[in-house]
Amino acid sequence: MEILDATVITTALPVIAADFGIPAAHLSIGVSAYLVAVTLFIPLSGYVADRFGARTIFIAAIGVFTLASVLCGLSTTLVEFTLSRILQGIGGAMMVPVGRLVVLRDLPKEKLVKTVAIITWPALSAPLLGPVLGGYIATHFSWQWIFYMNIPLGLIAIIASAYLLQNTKGKVSTFDVKGFLLTGVGFALFMAGIELLASNAERLFESATIISVGFAGMLFAMWHIKRAKNPLFSFDAMQHRTFRLSVYGGSVVRIALGSAPFLIPLMLQLGLGYTPVEAGSILLWLFAGNLAIKPATTWIMNTFGFKPVLIVNGVLIALGFIALAMIDVNTSSFTIAALLFINGITRSMHLTLLNTIAFADVPPDKMRDANTLGAILMQMNRGLGITLSALAIAVASLILGQSADTPDITTFTIAMVFMAILALVSITDSILLSKEDGDAVLNKRKRKKSF
Repeated sequence: MEILDATVITTALPVIAADFGIPAAHLSIGVSAYLVAVTLFIPLSGYVADRFGARTIFIAAIGVFTLASVLCGLSTTLVEFTLSRILQGIGGAMMVPVGRLVVLRDLPKEKLVKTVAIITWPALSAPLLGPVLGGYIATHFSWQWIFYMNIPLGLIAIIASAYLLQNTKGKVSTFDVKGFLLTGVGFALFMAGIELLASNAERLFESATIISVGFAGMLFAMWHIKRAKNPLFSFDAMQHRTFRLSVYGGSVVRIALGSAPFLIPLMLQLGLGYTPVEAGSILLWLFAGNLAIKPATTWIMNTFGFKPVLIVNGVLIALGFIALAMIDVNTSSFTIAALLFINGITRSMHLTLLNTIAFADVPPDKMRDANTLGAILMQMNRGLGITLSALAIAVASLILGQSADTPDITTFTIAMVFMAILALVSITDSILLSKEDGDAVLNKRKRKKSF
């Protein structure tokens, strides 16, 4: 439900923006506000799950998410929509990490690869349906129904959770309120500054000031968390090289990959003149590629190991963005669909590798903190991917001497090249891995046999 809500809105952004009377690129704040809220409240999810029980929090989170979906549908202005998306993000922050923690907390290491693949399968069905469904609803009904359809899904999820989950509780420690506030205010200001710069390039000084204050706030939050007696979350997992990979190089490539669901639908509609339904139908091939490679990911990891696959796949991701940058009005729909399908394959492979190797060397008693830190960073990366996409459009328009309110295909070409550079930079961490890194969760027998 959470992933469907994130993808179903992408092809409807121009329609929603027109209804609000704003440029489509400015609606990035409605998307990124959701991701910021998720990021800020993820640290709270582990604490409240331990205090009140995983089932209680999971059901309450689904309820909040569903209620916020209704409020999104009732919104008539960008401010109302953004506030509703923030509330929806709070529900998502409690919903997704608690669900994943239930799975990972007592999972044996030898089952990690297979289990991550299994729990990823249902989540991949939503992106397949989302773009087409969003475009169809926006064209033939009204965009509000994109959010109203979460009502039956939420009710089904609540009933299923009541029957399937145990209300397990964990050891409760004092909640780090200071760390929570410092992290929240710092990241919120940082994102707000980038959003302001993307929508009002002439307000450079104000944007730079807000970004700097937000960044300073996050640095101070890190300083506090490392010294607090009961910190908001722990950085202990950073001592493992495999986890650090998912933080540094992994964050850079996730930002690039996170831009695609925002940039591509806008490029198809604003740059090439596609309708929402047409854009959704073609974007489906990106997520079809995600799904198609899944059965082979475990075999590829076991056969070749993490390091070579991460390096080669990182280069392929960069080349994929370059290929998208070469699209123009003469490019056929078939060619675009094929490019998106291939990009979907490399996208899915890389995210699966990063999500698996991140926890390869983390001991079970440190899994909660590693899960919390990993979830925070992933949501930050998704938010930055959307926000930097809007900024890339604004900068490209400035370079071309055009209005950011009406970007053309050349604007998106520059934005895609920027994302390709990010993807290429991300492989530097992968190069520093050893051939044995991550072997704790791989089937070594199969790897030796293949060689």
